[in-house]
Amino acid sequence: MEGKRKRGRHPGLQGASAPVRVAHRGGRGNAGRGGFLVAAAVLLIVFLWAVPPGAAEFRTMTFLPQWLPQAQFAGYYVAYEKGFYRGEGIDLKILKGGPDAPAAAMLAERRADFTTMFLSEAIQQRDKQIPLLNIGQIMQRSGFILVAKKERGITKPADLNHKKISLWPNFQVQPQAFFRKYGLNVKTVVQGATVNLFLRGGVDAASAMWYNEYHSIINAGVNEDELTAFFFDRHGLNFPEDGIYVLKETFERDREGCCRFVRATRKGWEYAFAHPEEATDIVMKYINEAHTGGNRVHQQWMLKRMKDLIQPGEARIPIGALNPGDYEIVAGELRKNGLIKTITPFGEFYAPCLEKP
Repeated sequence: MEGKRKRGRHPGLQGASAPVRVAHRGGRGNAGRGGFLVAAAVLLIVFLWAVPPGAAEFRTMTFLPQWLPQAQFAGYYVAYEKGFYRGEGIDLKILKGGPDAPAAAMLAERRADFTTMFLSEAIQQRDKQIPLLNIGQIMQRSGFILVAKKERGITKPADLNHKKISLWPNFQVQPQAFFRKYGLNVKTVVQGATVNLFLRGGVDAASAMWYNEYHSIINAGVNEDELTAFFFDRHGLNFPEDGIYVLKETFERDREGCCRFVRATRKGWEYAFAHPEEATDIVMKYINEAHTGGNRVHQQWMLKRMKDLIQPGEARIPIGALNPGDYEIVAGELRKNGLIKTITPFGEFYAPCLEKP
């Protein structure tokens, strides 16, 4: 990353390379040289005035969102489109995420400088000896929930006892911890990519992301007041999701560059939340360019929910900070379930870039 630097061109200087004509009297010789020196001085003054300190050289960096374009990554797209990365001296390339580009593998193989991952996934990858670091915990709350229909008599945790619940294969640690906490004996079935089984009454409760599948259920014609949603974070099982990860060697080689990326990303999310219509326009641009499909209404819902998860009203720490208590809860549950052998000390897993808001 450090080896790829190039001279940046400031937007305000697009005409700066044109000759500057300086009127002067007298003949050639010294007067001509004087005119040249004056012109050069004028160019230098304009350049120094227009270009922020440190912005003349750009670090070339790559970023991989862990999934296809959607408002879950709005802050990154906004930061790029509004020039926040370039403002931090970063010439960023956003790679295409999704099932064909697994985040942990792309990072381990050094095909991406930065990526996003759920905290639980990152802890497991660290236990597999991938030397990654969390340099910015973007989401502070978990958006993973269980959703049930009240007509099935489910309004509280105890009502799930002996019920049929669909779970995603790779997202079972949180719900299993929830079942243990309330002494529930449930029958679990594999949940696919949709919530159709739940909508058709095939299960009593289903897995959902608050910012995604939950909205799909509502769009299918189910009213919110007909649903019971169990938010795991409200039951002492907060598993914060999207964080920013780099390899340890990358961070040690260019800590300042890494932290510049995190700072620009935070600005992107803050701008997105302050300008939701413009942010949705930007997200839709990326969705359309990737030909992945997606409608504006759903992306607007997702962006609102991302704000709830990134900037919760009861937030104790700013965007980008990882709560050590949340880390211990997640790592502890992973070890209980035999998914990791040891818990990496917090100080070796988290390298804060935004200690001050």
